[in-house]
Amino acid sequence: MQKTLLVSTDGQAIMRSHDGGTNWYRINVGQDLEYDDCVRCLLVDPRQNGAIWAGSERGLFRSEDCGAHWHQVDCALNGFAVWKLAVSESNPDYMYAGTGSPTRAAFFRSTDGGKTWQQTDLLMPERCAGVSRPRMLALAVNPRDPLDVWVGVEEGGLFRTLDGGDTWARLDEEWPHHAGNSDIHDIVILPAPADQQDIVLVLVVNALYRSTDGGQTWTRMHARETWGLRYARVLLRKPGSDRELAIGIGDGTPGNTAAVLVSADAGATWAPGKLDYQPNSCLWAFGANPALPDLMMAGTKFGHLFISEDSGRNWVKQRREFSEITGMTWVPGVPSDMELPHETH
Repeated sequence: MQKTLLVSTDGQAIMRSHDGGTNWYRINVGQDLEYDDCVRCLLVDPRQNGAIWAGSERGLFRSEDCGAHWHQVDCALNGFAVWKLAVSESNPDYMYAGTGSPTRAAFFRSTDGGKTWQQTDLLMPERCAGVSRPRMLALAVNPRDPLDVWVGVEEGGLFRTLDGGDTWARLDEEWPHHAGNSDIHDIVILPAPADQQDIVLVLVVNALYRSTDGGQTWTRMHARETWGLRYARVLLRKPGSDRELAIGIGDGTPGNTAAVLVSADAGATWAPGKLDYQPNSCLWAFGANPALPDLMMAGTKFGHLFISEDSGRNWVKQRREFSEITGMTWVPGVPSDMELPHETH
């Protein structure tokens, strides 16, 4: 399968590779998205092959040719720093965006596949403890319900809406050991069989909270006590799975090292993944695609890129290093004007 790997960065916009990571290309000049922009997140459009969304510090951008060309989506997100994008698995017309520093942290929704956007009432204060200006780092849409959305704010707490953003409930204040844990980094929802409650995992700066009853009650795994590293940053659900997960943790931010943990039992237990090279800072981002669920990407804050072809159990560092990695993904195919030879076996 021909693939395009994409890495978003703070300072190099979006870099892409069409040959498995051997060669990388910058964005050409003369586009809405500049080659030295700060891009915070990437999201594959499940409705169109080769289409990707990007959230930058100047708003929302879109490519329809595997990341070669980008145009700005003229919408309510103009001028906002878009930190996170999410799309519903069950109805991809429903999309959500979270914004943040240096602009105001707010929650936006689209019901027409990203053509138009509306700001909702979920709006954070201009300032917060810890990171000065809050940002919505975590968005998770229930895989079976496009209106059930969870939002995590660094720093500001955990929120849930059951109506696509009209009304909200704050959940983290009811957690055990809540003090100091309003700093939310990531959220994963694992769909359960119809007669059971969903499993929800919420990663905060120093712990993992897990609920097996749809968020009514929670258990807590303290990062340092459980895994020996104190800074918990990112979660990844293996595409299509209701059991397999990965966590990226480190010894601080930016830190000096990191680890990947994997779970095959919906987060009840964790085992270390094997990295062939010592990371130079904490894990900062994961990436995956349902087209090949076993293929996963991981990046550090200081630009190391790792790839796993076995669902996160083993990771290989890539030769190319980047500025701060903020997000990553991959899509099947390559731009039509640079088709590569088909793989031979």
